[in-house]
Amino acid sequence: MKFIRAFIFLVLLIAPAAYAQVFDVPYKDDAPTRTLLTPVKNAKAVVLLFPGGGGVLKLQDDGSTTNFHTFVRSKDLWAQYGIDAVLVDTPYDLGAGMRNSRSIRDHQQRILNVVTYYKEKLNLPVWIFGHSMGTVSVTEFVNGGKEKESLIGGVIVAGTYRSATVDSDVKIPVLAIHHVDDGCASTPFVTSERIIESRPKQSISQFIQIDGGISEGDACGSRAYHGFNQKESEFVKAAAQFILKN
Repeated sequence: MKFIRAFIFLVLLIAPAAYAQVFDVPYKDDAPTRTLLTPVKNAKAVVLLFPGGGGVLKLQDDGSTTNFHTFVRSKDLWAQYGIDAVLVDTPYDLGAGMRNSRSIRDHQQRILNVVTYYKEKLNLPVWIFGHSMGTVSVTEFVNGGKEKESLIGGVIVAGTYRSATVDSDVKIPVLAIHHVDDGCASTPFVTSERIIESRPKQSISQFIQIDGGISEGDACGSRAYHGFNQKESEFVKAAAQFILKN
């Protein structure tokens, strides 16, 4: 019995410790951009996750949140692929529809700060991944010029918001994921499809369709098909494989 206990203790001692950590990325004299890093030993890349809706997760000092967003539910699934995952919060509501604030200079500068922070901190390829209105955040960033584009390994969009596009001169890999039964009027299936169809022939791009799962509540909510409810494993696997391949 003592041997078994000693063995278990040794396993726990040498096992790679992956635990979430909160890091506040400074922003001028304003509130910092709070992030939650879920690291993995010997990571091959880091993915920054930008939720949809108002984007507010209200991450606490211990990393907890009451937000049920797709990225929150699946944040621990990235570790099995050797990818660090980072939830990116916002200190203010980014709005919805006509109140969409994701393209404004303040928000885009915050994204730049977070990208730079994790690139320097982890020395890994940085990928940016937006869901729903978060797709506006990441596509506006990559459309912001070659200097920004050069900082990241690629961009992923899922449940793409109707106004999101990727400029034809963007050269980095682009992946689009959409649920075939997404019923949200603001995120039509064709938006993700067109982003990939519009990519130059020589570029690296892929469009992945996901079906199944369950849909509950608001068609634009995270518990609906729009939020890949009960399909999180497939959702993360598709994105992770694209990252590791490229």
